Amino acid sequence: MRKTLTVPTPRTPQADPLLELGRLDGVASAQAAAQAAVDVVLRGLPRRRISEQQSVAALTETTRASAQLEPDPERWTDGADRLAAELPVLTRQIRVAPGNVLARMHLLLARGVSTEAELGRTRGGVDGARLTALTRLLTTPTTASALVLAAIAHAELVSLQPFGAGSGVIARAVEHLVLMEAGIDPVGMIMIERGHVDAGAEYAAARQAYATGTPLGVARWLSHSAVAVARGAELSPLAR
Repeated sequence: MRKTLTVPTPRTPQADPLLELGRLDGVASAQAAAQAAVDVVLRGLPRRRISEQQSVAALTETTRASAQLEPDPERWTDGADRLAAELPVLTRQIRVAPGNVLARMHLLLARGVSTEAELGRTRGGVDGARLTALTRLLTTPTTASALVLAAIAHAELVSLQPFGAGSGVIARAVEHLVLMEAGIDPVGMIMIERGHVDAGAEYAAARQAYATGTPLGVARWLSHSAVAVARGAELSPLAR
């Protein structure tokens, strides 16, 4: 029988529910490579002043790239710009009030696409228990790498599709927010979403692997996400 891995939540008895995932085969080495790539790009940061305008410009570029992964990318161009402009503010709330952040992100992204009644509200039929477990995970302290938490948040939101159309853009932005909040990308200059775009078909394949719930499938997703971060570092304006 195939072993299925349940993504742990704070209700599980282990002290730190994300540590098990970080120990899956190949994950630690992929994440170490991602952190090293980011460190190379950011090592001169203390001697440079990155303005808010520079950060927003980089976030706009990578959020627009994220929209290209949606079936109808042109619908999300204006919303991607609005979302990117507010990401630095939302960073401070993603580990404190993630439910509010998700609602705000949808309002920014889907204005002019969804109806006023739909903005900031989850769609009917969404798995509320699973979404609640994710928000609880985001507010629970962990000693695991933020790369694990960010990747799990991304995958869970893509799986849940809490707002229907456009949920993928929100999922990838949440991943970025978690990494910004953790200090891995403190000024928003790592092009993480572009890293997923550059992965081509592997992005969808890794997501499908995660959905199997097997250790191998989850490890593939976590490793893919780390590779996307490393590629995002290579694409950073700071590396140009």
